[in-house]
Amino acid sequence: MGPVEDNSNDSRPPITSISQQGVSAGNSDALPSATDVLDSVELGGSPVKAGLSKRTRAQADDDASLLEKLLEETEAADAKEYVPLKKRKAIREKLLKKQLQALNVHLETEEGAPGFMESDLDDEAKQKEAKQKEAAISKARLDFRKTLLATSRKLRQEAEKNKKDVVQEIEEEEQRILEQVSKSLGAPLQGVRERAKGIVYSKRMATSWTMPAKYREMTEAEAKEVRERFFVDVNGTDVPPPFRNFKDMRFPQPILDALKKKNITAPTQIQMQGIPALLQGRDLIGIAFTGSGKTLVFTLPMLMGALESEMRAPYIPGEGPWGLVVCPSRELASQTTDVVNFFATALHEGGYPQLRCLCMIGGVSTQEQAAFIRNGVHCVVATPGRLTDMLNKRRMGLNQCRYLAFDEADRMVDMGFEEEVRNVLDCFGHQRQTLLFSATMPRKIQEFAKSALVDPIVVNVGRAGAANLDVIQEVEYVKQENKLPYLLHCLQKTEPPALVFCENKKDVDDIQEYLLLKGVEAVAIHGGLAQEERSEAVRLFKEGRKDVLVGTDVASKGLDFPAIQHVINFDMPKEIENYVHRIGRTGRCGRTGVATTFINKNSEETVLLDLKALLIEAGQRIPPFLDALDSRGLNLKEIGGVRGCAYCGGLGHRIGQCPKLESQKRQTQGSTGKDYLTSGSRYGGTGKYGGEW
Repeated sequence: MGPVEDNSNDSRPPITSISQQGVSAGNSDALPSATDVLDSVELGGSPVKAGLSKRTRAQADDDASLLEKLLEETEAADAKEYVPLKKRKAIREKLLKKQLQALNVHLETEEGAPGFMESDLDDEAKQKEAKQKEAAISKARLDFRKTLLATSRKLRQEAEKNKKDVVQEIEEEEQRILEQVSKSLGAPLQGVRERAKGIVYSKRMATSWTMPAKYREMTEAEAKEVRERFFVDVNGTDVPPPFRNFKDMRFPQPILDALKKKNITAPTQIQMQGIPALLQGRDLIGIAFTGSGKTLVFTLPMLMGALESEMRAPYIPGEGPWGLVVCPSRELASQTTDVVNFFATALHEGGYPQLRCLCMIGGVSTQEQAAFIRNGVHCVVATPGRLTDMLNKRRMGLNQCRYLAFDEADRMVDMGFEEEVRNVLDCFGHQRQTLLFSATMPRKIQEFAKSALVDPIVVNVGRAGAANLDVIQEVEYVKQENKLPYLLHCLQKTEPPALVFCENKKDVDDIQEYLLLKGVEAVAIHGGLAQEERSEAVRLFKEGRKDVLVGTDVASKGLDFPAIQHVINFDMPKEIENYVHRIGRTGRCGRTGVATTFINKNSEETVLLDLKALLIEAGQRIPPFLDALDSRGLNLKEIGGVRGCAYCGGLGHRIGQCPKLESQKRQTQGSTGKDYLTSGSRYGGTGKYGGEW
C-alpha cells in the first residue's frame, strides 16, 4: 500500500486529533469507528474529505500505519469462523456446569430458566419459598378437588334426573297399558245380579270353628316371627297366627290318620297359614310354589264345612252342593276329586256320615252326572265349560253352596275364563266364601280378583311365579333336527318315571311314536284325544306301568304324579308361567327333581330373558348362551310397585314387551282388525283350555 499524498491545501485535522477532541469533549458518540475511518480516507492518493486541517508528512505516515493495522485486524477477525449466538450461550452454559460440578456444587435448574446454585440462597429464603410453593400446591389441589366434586355431583344429579325421567315415562306407559287391560277385564269380578242390585258384602262368613287358646293368646310379634322363619308373607286384617301341626287345627281323628297314611306329618308353609284362615270363614288368595300342598288347603276346610252341614241336617235327593271347586282342566279336576274322596272315605270309615263328591268334567255323560246330583251331593269339582252347561240347563243349582274355590285361579280370572266365572257367580243368590289358589298370579290379576272377595287375606310363600327351589334346572342348546336323538340321551340321566312337554299336539304324537320305536314305554295326553284315552294314559302312568308321559301344557297345571324324577321341556314355552308349571311336576313334597329344557334359535328372546332371570333368582347355573343375553336395564327393577311384568309376572321384561299380552291382543282382534282388548269388548270361548267340557 502506497503512502498518502501530502496535500497542503487540505484543512482537515489528523485522525488522532479527532479522537482527542471527542474524548476531551466527553462525547463518546464523537469517537470514530474503524468503519468511519475507512469512509473518511480515500485510498490510492486521493484526498480525504474536506474539513480536516493540513497535515505534515510524518503525520500522514502515522495515519497510514494505523490504517494498515486496523485493516489487518479486520481481516483477521473476518477469517475466524462465525459462531451463532445460541450456540455460544450453550457453550457458556456447559462450561459453567462443568465448573460447578468440579466444585461439587448442586445446580438446581428449572425448565426454561437458567440454572442457579442452591448455595446462593440462604436458609430463610429457601424455607420461605418452599412454604409458598407448598401453599400454592395445596390450594391448587383443593381447588381441583372442589372442581371435581362439583362436577361429579352435577353429573350424578343429571344422571339421576334422567333416570327418574326414564322411570317415570315407563311407569306412565305401563299405567296406560294397565288401564286398557282393566277395560278389557270389565267390571269387578261379581255376578250381574249383585252389581245390578248394588249388593255389597262387608262381613266375613261365620263358622263354628274356634281357635285353641294358645293361638288366641299369641301376640302379633310372635306370629310375625314364625312367619318370617318359614318365609310366609301375609296381607290382610285380623290374620290368624300360623299353626305348626294339624292336631291344633282340630281336625277329626280319621283325618289325622289319613294324613299319616299319606306320610303327611306336618303342614307346609301355605297350609299352616291358609287352613286356619279358611276354617275361620275368611276369603283367601293363596300363592305358593308348585308342589307345596295347596290342594289340601282348600279341600280339608271344604270337607269340614260339608260334614258340619250334613250332621246338622242330612242331605236329601236334589240338595247340594255345599262346596264347589273349579279347575282349568279335566285331569286336574279328576285328581282333586280323588283327594276329596280319599278323605271323605276316611271320615266314613271313622264313623262319620258319607260325603258325596262329584267330578263334573267333559267327556262323561251328562245324564250320569245329573243322576248323581239328583241323589244329593256335598261337593262338586268341575271344569268351567261343563259347569256352565249344567247350570244353564238347570240340572244343578247353587242355592245351598257356601264355599267356592278356584284352583289355578290366574287361569280362571285371566282372559279365557272370566265370562265363565261371572256366569258361575250369577248363580249365587247369597254370600259365599271365595278362595283363589295358584303358583303364578301377577299382582294386577290379584287386585282384579279381590273384587270378588270380602275382606280377603293374601298368603304368599315366596314370589308369585317363582320356580320351586327343589328342582335342578338345566338348559341345553339343541338344534331342531337333533332334538329326538338327544331326548333319548336325556331320559337316561335319571330313573323313570319322566315327563316330556311340548307346545303342540303333533309333536306329542311324533315323540310318542319315536319313543315306542326305540323300545320306551310311553303314553301321550293332549286335548285332541278322547277323554277315555286321556284318562287311561294318566292311570297307566300313575300306576307305574308306563315310564314316560308325553303331553302338552294340559298335563302341567296342578297334576300330581308320584315320584317324578325328570321333566323334559322338548321346547321352550312361549310364556314363562307355563315353564314354572311344567317343571313344578317334579321336586314335589320336599323331594329333589331335575328339569331339562331344550332351546335353540327358534326360542323367543323375551321368554329367554325371563328364563335367565328365573335361573338367577333360583341360584341355578346360567349356560353361556343365556349369559350372553343382555339382561341389564330396568326390567329387573321395581317400578310403580311392580317388579318385572305386571301382566304375566315374568322378570325379564316389562308389560310393554309382554308376549302373553301381545298374544291376547292378536286373539281378540276380529276380522275387521279392531282391537277389542283396548275397547273393553270380550270374546267367548275357553282360551287355551278349549274343549274342556
